[in-house]
Amino acid sequence: MDNALAPELLYRKVSFVRPKQADAVSAASPFRSFADRVRSREEWKFFSVLPRASPGITAAWWVLIVARGVLPALFTVTVAATVTAVDQDRSPHGPLIAAGLVFVTVQLLGPLHAQVGANLGERLSCWLHDRLLVATTGPPGVTHLESRELTDRLTGARDFDLGIAGPPMHLSLGIIAGGLVEVVAGLGQAAVLAAYAWWAPLLVGGAWASTHWLLRESSVWGDRDDGEVLDARRQAEYAYRQAVDSPAAKELRLFGLSDWTVARFTRSRRRLVDLRWQATQLRRKPLGRTILVLVAANGLLLWSLAHDAVAGSVGIGEVVLFAQATAGVSALAFGGLSWALPPAAHSVAAVLALETEMAEAGRLTTGERSADALPRTALRFRQVGFTYPGADRPVLDGLDLTIEAGTSLAVVGLNGAGKTTLAKLVCGLYEPTRGAVEADGVDLRELDVRSWRRRVTAVFQDFVHYEMPLRVNVAPLGAPDETIEAALFDAGAAGVADLDTILARGYDDGTELSGGQWQRVAVARALCAVRQGAGVVVLDEPTAQLDVRGEAEIFDRILGATRGCTTLLISHRFSTVRHADRICVLEAGRVAELGTHDELMALVDGRYRRMFDLQASRFVAEEPDVVG
Repeated sequence: MDNALAPELLYRKVSFVRPKQADAVSAASPFRSFADRVRSREEWKFFSVLPRASPGITAAWWVLIVARGVLPALFTVTVAATVTAVDQDRSPHGPLIAAGLVFVTVQLLGPLHAQVGANLGERLSCWLHDRLLVATTGPPGVTHLESRELTDRLTGARDFDLGIAGPPMHLSLGIIAGGLVEVVAGLGQAAVLAAYAWWAPLLVGGAWASTHWLLRESSVWGDRDDGEVLDARRQAEYAYRQAVDSPAAKELRLFGLSDWTVARFTRSRRRLVDLRWQATQLRRKPLGRTILVLVAANGLLLWSLAHDAVAGSVGIGEVVLFAQATAGVSALAFGGLSWALPPAAHSVAAVLALETEMAEAGRLTTGERSADALPRTALRFRQVGFTYPGADRPVLDGLDLTIEAGTSLAVVGLNGAGKTTLAKLVCGLYEPTRGAVEADGVDLRELDVRSWRRRVTAVFQDFVHYEMPLRVNVAPLGAPDETIEAALFDAGAAGVADLDTILARGYDDGTELSGGQWQRVAVARALCAVRQGAGVVVLDEPTAQLDVRGEAEIFDRILGATRGCTTLLISHRFSTVRHADRICVLEAGRVAELGTHDELMALVDGRYRRMFDLQASRFVAEEPDVVG
């Protein structure tokens, strides 16, 4: 809230209540403000999500923290009782046995707590991954996945699993638990000191607790999300993925880039470590002040204890008790909790924030109208303009284009003309920045987006390879085997593999397909959707990995299988384009020419004819199988 407006808003609020009510508001506001500040802290968010990851394990984790924290103070008391018994010529068996039992319990609870913490850390990691999957796949649009700012923050949020800026979560929970145990143990020992003097726990406990403030610069990495840090994270993650994922494996080895890749990762990781060290290194003055405070507080208490012992005010057992307690209060000091909690809490807070921000960035306007059987008459782009987020120049600028239902339209044009953007708008992955895409005169934004997408199927140039059986690659959501086999036949992919064969090497009986075979499987995926009710087909360079003869064959198959569908074809190969009912030439985001192949070829100086003749001349000069 703007500080300049705060007094006026407060005045408006209070002026409408009675004096006593105003006093209550005034008194309650600081508490509400304090509570809001606490809830907004990343540490609060971290601890608040633990029960959501696993309620039972979280409860056990906290119970063990309290138990392990209280037991050291109990051990101090039993040891002191043993010394007192010996000093007073009484039997020490009882307190000594109690001390032994406490000691054994402490030793047993440590490994148990480590296992519980590791388990809770794994559960929390799984929960955070679930939230990230919801954040990335939930929004109906794709803008949030193409935003550099959000993808950088996604990399940063995933650090709970990457272990780049801090330990992985299953290790962090153990370190954080150890820090909390020390805090509870320090408080327990401070409570023991209260039996000596009321000021003792305040003096020594306050001194050790002050280290968290005095040494705060050594744990707070305030620039975790600045440009340089995010760039180092992104570069390290990218180099790591190149090294461990298979797509780059061939080139890394063929061109001798293995050492280069490792060096890139090492350099980026080292840069990240250096940035963190520069941000959190200990300063001389805070360290000097810290030592001074600790020496003064502990020295004063121990001097007082020694003075009372000499004076006979306290016995030897009490001296042992309070001296051990004084040392035990040091558990309150700056430690693992201070450096392990901030990165873990930041990751949790980043994940929670991304859910909201990605939902907003990937939001699309969607109505409630059903898209069943649409379009019956036409799919139209009415004065459509579109500019990608963050871009200055529009990709589409006043596009007016109609695709009659049940016909095919091919779109050609130079790179950057807006062809693929056109396909994304039809698929409902974006919405126009101005104008409208309409089905039978109904703006797609008035339709339920899921209903519309059930009517649309597509083959993209960068289609997905699923490392799953052929059946799943063709029909991920399921379909009868006869439908899948018919789609494979229509795509010319019958017999590429058994339906249950996993399409990836490394699996038992798995296999790998050639680029052309994969492209046919991708086409079969779209044709299977057509057999299940899709009526709009988008083909974005659907046969880029096939030779000219294979392309002609597969496109004839596609046209036959999609007869009656409204088809949008984007291709740079005119041997394919000429089969479409009509052809549109895009230029600078607008329709430059529109007509059948024969009509456009009849334009002596037309753009389409010039592009067609240029490609045809190359085709004549080269072998047909190598034209691309």
